[in-house]
Amino acid sequence: MSREDLTRLTGTVNGPNCDDDDCPNVYRTATGSIVVQGNVSDAFRAPEGEALVEIPESVLKEAVRALGW
Repeated sequence: MSREDLTRLTGTVNGPNCDDDDCPNVYRTATGSIVVQGNVSDAFRAPEGEALVEIPESVLKEAVRALGW
């Protein structure tokens, strides 16, 4: 899957949490799954094949609004 296959729910270039296209974001896949982009976290060791990322609370709230939840 490529970034072009995802619907970006958050962030705009030059937005409050984004100076470039590599900022924390939340995406939706064609099947309705959520993909989160953020800074790698070492809060605990994730199971094989998983990762922990940190995103600002404002990014998560923006995604919830975009989904109409």
